[in-house]
Amino acid sequence: MSSHISQKHPRGLYVLFFAEMWERFSYYGMRAILLLFLLDSARGGPGLPAAEGAAVYGLYTASVYLLTLPGGWIADNILGQKKAIWYGGIIIMLGHVILAIPSGTGVFLLGLTTVAVGTGLLKPNISSIVGELYPEGGARRDAAFSIFYMGINLGSLLGIFIVGYLGQKISWHLGFGAAAIGMLLGLIVFRIGGARHLKGLGEVPLATVSTPESVAQGNSNKKLGYVLIAAVVALLVGLQLGGIIDFTTAQGLAQGAGVIIVIISVSYFLFILILGGLTPVEKKRVLVLIILFIAAALFWSGYEQAGSSLQIFAERHTERTVAGWEVPSSWFQNFQPTFVLIFAPILASLWIWLSSRSLNPSIPVKFALGLILLGLSFFVMVWASDVAITGKLASPFFLTFTYFLHTIGELCLSPVGLSSYTKLAPKRYVSQLMGIWFVAASLGNLIAGLFAGNFDEGNILQMPALFNQVAIFTTAFGLLLLVFWKPVKNWMGGIH
Repeated sequence: MSSHISQKHPRGLYVLFFAEMWERFSYYGMRAILLLFLLDSARGGPGLPAAEGAAVYGLYTASVYLLTLPGGWIADNILGQKKAIWYGGIIIMLGHVILAIPSGTGVFLLGLTTVAVGTGLLKPNISSIVGELYPEGGARRDAAFSIFYMGINLGSLLGIFIVGYLGQKISWHLGFGAAAIGMLLGLIVFRIGGARHLKGLGEVPLATVSTPESVAQGNSNKKLGYVLIAAVVALLVGLQLGGIIDFTTAQGLAQGAGVIIVIISVSYFLFILILGGLTPVEKKRVLVLIILFIAAALFWSGYEQAGSSLQIFAERHTERTVAGWEVPSSWFQNFQPTFVLIFAPILASLWIWLSSRSLNPSIPVKFALGLILLGLSFFVMVWASDVAITGKLASPFFLTFTYFLHTIGELCLSPVGLSSYTKLAPKRYVSQLMGIWFVAASLGNLIAGLFAGNFDEGNILQMPALFNQVAIFTTAFGLLLLVFWKPVKNWMGGIH
């Protein structure tokens, strides 16, 4: 069996698989205990109020995705993808080492920033090299990305188990240190395996292979960038002086980051529609990408509650004792990668089976299903929180079923979204629009963090209403997409 697989796929895929697995081990492991550490005061944590702690959490997780934009640019223009991955991994490891040192809040925030910068360099570029291994594209390339996706979830699974246990049961800083060791293992795999099996891939910055068209486009993008930066700075100064947002607090910074993300996204989409030199067909496809962007940001804002509000619910309001032993609350986050590993092959087979019968749902329908399943999961959490406000501990099955619905929703939306952005984007804007896809995840993570700030122990009675807001909003947008799927599909101009 193994020889058959190695014939089908180059060994470089497995080098990237294990490098990404250990990087995700460090990221998801640390994310699993981050908010708990920020809220803790009894075991050496900073003991931040819920609103501040959740805002720091949201800023960190949003930054990780937002920094993939400059990370991709640095690889394309200066380092090349391979060096960007290598240096990114080293920076991530150093960040986790800083987090492992018991110290004040300032040093801890420096560690978080360091991890976010390193992840921004590594994350977009490792996926690009997977694509480079399969220049012919096709089903073999899709299968390679499925294998790579399994590595991400395997790393997540191991990270949450090991880092979650060490952090919650022994020492927070030992947990952060374990994440550093995970990244070190990833670097070793990448250095040794990459030298043998990734020769000639991701070594030359793409911008050095320039054409007159790409130079002209680069100049126009620079001009737009300068105008955009000036406008954003002016707006943020106005918000601070007007007393609308206070940037001296974590919450204010998180709200400011949200404003920046929305402005960048809206400006970019307007630029590409008005000044991008698109044909009418391409303009309609970009309109579809805008709809999918909004749907994705909404989806991730609910899905990423796993590390924020749902983590708080697992810690404070869920029955976790099994045979006299208390299960670490962070372990509940492991349902997502476990369910992905179980159900990803099943759903992939289902789409193929439906396709062979001309019944495969279109992209907007799959997005709608993802949002509706997410909405239903939060109706489950409304039920769970109704139990919690009586003072009883809720059954662990509430969170288990919530994460099951999250995962099936993710499998309807995430791989489909990634694929649809590559198909629908005008060829000369593919890389930039892939960056915008990550910006949707960044916005979703930020909203998830800000939302969790409402989960203060002092306002527990608001919990059902808060979960209900997410449930209604996401379900309503999903149903809207389901109603208008035909016109949206028509705008796609024959792309499925």
